[in-house]
Amino acid sequence: MTKFNLKSHLTFNRSEQGGIFFLTLLIVVLLSIYLFVDFSSESVFDVTSSEIVQKQHYLDSLRCVEQEARKPKIYPFNPNFITDYKAYTLKMPPESFDKLKAFREKDLWLHSVTDFKRVTGVSDVWLDSISPYFKFPEWITNPKPNYTSKYKNFRSKHTLSEKTDLNTATEEELQEVSGIGPALSKRVISYRDKLGGFTEDVQLYDVYGLSSTVVARVKERFTVKTPRPITHINVNTATASDLATIPGVSFELGKDIWEFVRLREGLTTLSELEKIDGMTANKLQRIQLYLSVE
Repeated sequence: MTKFNLKSHLTFNRSEQGGIFFLTLLIVVLLSIYLFVDFSSESVFDVTSSEIVQKQHYLDSLRCVEQEARKPKIYPFNPNFITDYKAYTLKMPPESFDKLKAFREKDLWLHSVTDFKRVTGVSDVWLDSISPYFKFPEWITNPKPNYTSKYKNFRSKHTLSEKTDLNTATEEELQEVSGIGPALSKRVISYRDKLGGFTEDVQLYDVYGLSSTVVARVKERFTVKTPRPITHINVNTATASDLATIPGVSFELGKDIWEFVRLREGLTTLSELEKIDGMTANKLQRIQLYLSVE
């Protein structure tokens, strides 16, 4: 049995001894560097610089915008019609919503923010944040003016002696009629001046913007008592140009009347003009004030 020779494994030649020495020296050097050299270094990135702070504020603002965009949108609404779901999305206290629901079940209505506060008992903080979106009906927020006092002395029936002469009526007197304001009263006076005075009440229908309903109201209070005399035009001998001088008659209508008369070789009554296309009884009534069939 061969003996294990340990000595042979521990014997190194000169070259191997040099290698071992160099390796040992390298290990010692690396350990010394690791133990005694500080590898930490201060960051060269200054987070307190004005540029960095400005960028951070910009990012924060974008983040806030994004958060706001994700919040549920609130649109103007009538608080009288808040539903269960609407109350939930508005974070309205359940007990306040129950009070509102009980109030509306009595067929009662909220007319203002004050009414809402009184009925529901919500906190001022909640109300201040939500009330800007309240939208009450137009007839509540912008009620129509009460004309009762202005027209309280206006009666629908007046005798002839009680009516004011339409040819002497002032703008202020005309404005007492419901439906006539400063603009229409000026227009009536201007048209009266253009005619040299009204001949019949029916001429009011020729005033631009004056509806038949308003004319009827005017005639209840006013009438022509001093009619302007009119020189009548013989429809059987008049030319189209003559007919076009009549208020409310255009040259085209004058031509239609002239051709109508020529085709019938003259008229016996003015009522025959009703057969002209587009001629209404109301318009004929105004035109025939200036015509005759002599």
